[in-house]
Amino acid sequence: MTDDATDRTLREQIAYYRARAGEYDEWFLRQGRYDRGAEANAAWFDEVGALVRALDDFRPRGRVLELAAGTGLWTQRLAVYAETLTAVDASSEVLALNRARVGDRRAVSYVVADLFDWRPAGRYDTIFFSFWLSHVPPERLAGFFSSVRGALAEGGRVFFIDSLRTQTSTARDHELPDAADATTLTRRLNDGREYEIVKVFYTPGSLTTQLAALGWHADVHATGQYFLYGSAAPAGAHDA
Repeated sequence: MTDDATDRTLREQIAYYRARAGEYDEWFLRQGRYDRGAEANAAWFDEVGALVRALDDFRPRGRVLELAAGTGLWTQRLAVYAETLTAVDASSEVLALNRARVGDRRAVSYVVADLFDWRPAGRYDTIFFSFWLSHVPPERLAGFFSSVRGALAEGGRVFFIDSLRTQTSTARDHELPDAADATTLTRRLNDGREYEIVKVFYTPGSLTTQLAALGWHADVHATGQYFLYGSAAPAGAHDA
């Protein structure tokens, strides 16, 4: 995409997630258009459990930064470990839901900001993002990880979660593009409104290779059919 086309799609992506705030959890909880039946739903939640265990094993610590924090599904888990937790999202609507889910915790602060423009004032021991990496345009991946590197404290680590390319992960009225390497797709809300968003699907191998080229050591896994997750640190820090 050209820079203008990318900027236009990213603006539409923000508009989509603002409009979708009230129905976002239906996807994660397998409700409504995302209900794929008892067997598929059970497999989904089994793999969610694998993500939770992986995050527990990673043990987020210290000053934690959560990018694209959304409705708080993972914020509530990070808050258990964090000394302080900063949750950032471009949608004030989802952060309102996040606050309600997480409750009144003095250690948790919220920032409404476009992640491609925002730069933190401090540094963090842990940086976490879930279902965000796939919304970063390929031409901006290097810049994004450069900003993440700049926000990490010495010895800091990254943990991420995202979606694998699986048709049954989406709503019943959504279709994945035929081309596996497509970088945008159309998403529909419950009321029928449609938006174009960035969606880049990775495999553990492809993401490990791309991060290595950007100077990161990454340990990336798949839970099965639905999710990708992993940890990463700047290669120099890892080698030290």
